Amino acid sequence: MTEMNRRTMLQALVALGGASVLNVPAVHAQAQDLVITTYGGSWEKFWRDILVPGFTEETGIAPQLDIGLGRVYTTNMRAAGPENPPYGCLMTNEIYATVLRDEGYFEKLDLDLVPNYADLYPVATKASDGWAAVGLISPIGIGYRTDMVSTPPTSWKDLWENEELIGQLGLYNIKNSAGKMFLMLTSMIYGSGIRDVETGFAKLAELGPVYQTDFNMSTAMATGEIAVAPFDFGEIARLRNQGLPVDCIIPEEGLMMWDQTFNICANTPAREQAYKYLDFVLGPKGQDLLMKEFFVSPVNKTVTVPEELAKDVPVSGEAMSQFIDWDWDFMNANAEEFARRWNEIFGA
Repeated sequence: MTEMNRRTMLQALVALGGASVLNVPAVHAQAQDLVITTYGGSWEKFWRDILVPGFTEETGIAPQLDIGLGRVYTTNMRAAGPENPPYGCLMTNEIYATVLRDEGYFEKLDLDLVPNYADLYPVATKASDGWAAVGLISPIGIGYRTDMVSTPPTSWKDLWENEELIGQLGLYNIKNSAGKMFLMLTSMIYGSGIRDVETGFAKLAELGPVYQTDFNMSTAMATGEIAVAPFDFGEIARLRNQGLPVDCIIPEEGLMMWDQTFNICANTPAREQAYKYLDFVLGPKGQDLLMKEFFVSPVNKTVTVPEELAKDVPVSGEAMSQFIDWDWDFMNANAEEFARRWNEIFGA
């Protein structure tokens, strides 16, 4: 097969669906100039219908999308090796990005190529120390049913101390980064810091039976199976806009968050294009589009939450300093042991 025919065939396969179709990430990188990642469902639809067309209109670059999850992206990156990245810019949770960064799969950002980086809130930059930027922040506070809770919570401690919440609590399990954050949060509040998991596990055991989920908390809240849980503000906004009696508060100790970290893959042949995409996502237009679609908190200081979205996107401006710092290296290093102990308390 000639090189031209081989390249034509590969491009045709990639057009059908990205790296997941090829199942050979290194080949995929050779077949496309820029490959970016997102998740399935409403994420994929938004990227295809709105974000990518907006980026293409502004830059003339038409990237290829690969749809998956953090675990899949990690597997693909390792299968390809650091020299042959399957992606140009990888979006994933920091818990996965931390591991790949340590293994040499990303390059430290050339900030001259990311002018919008200078306008980011510290929460979007400090965890990765210049190696990446958080492009999406979904704040996690305490969500609750206003018709099932007579005394609204104000503190994470209320999950232990408010008797009317007993038996009505939902938690993301330890497979989810929110479960890992909740363990560190408990250790911080009741112990000497986020690494004091002995105290953390002891306090978790005091909660008694809880409803657990790996991903979807909304169904249990909507049906009344739970009355309170750590909850994404954006998801509470969607439930409230559907007519459900729910609200979410910023606890006095601070916020958890689901982050989406954007990383430039080392040795990508589409380096210049990848940086343009990263800068677009971090810029005012990209942040405005993401905020209006997912009710995420804009990470760019120049983006103002419009009045009509203030209730749905309450974490912005000065409130962006209320996110708690996590130690993902510590969590990843002890993941199996912490999962075992969590499951001994709550069940798998």
